[in-house]
Amino acid sequence: MKPRLLALAIAVFVLTVFTPAVTQTTSAAKNAASSKSASQPAPSASEIAAARAERKVWVNLDTGIYHRGGRWYGKTKSGKFMTLDEAKKAGYKAAKRD
Repeated sequence: MKPRLLALAIAVFVLTVFTPAVTQTTSAAKNAASSKSASQPAPSASEIAAARAERKVWVNLDTGIYHRGGRWYGKTKSGKFMTLDEAKKAGYKAAKRD
């Protein structure tokens, strides 16, 4: 078999075998991302105020960082309120600045 023909056959084989897996992985990632954002609406101002009064932290689920207050408290795309103890037990880390 000629080298060019062999290289072409290998390329076709690789594309045939690996392309469906890449497509499935990409679709799964898109579905997971869309279900995250669709399932959790942003907290309202009254919900944020109530969480502050209860001394809850805001956990950014994408980064694994919790905020006690400041700019990102209740504002990140994917997050939830929980107690400080719950956040620490779940393995979330404190933000460097709050």
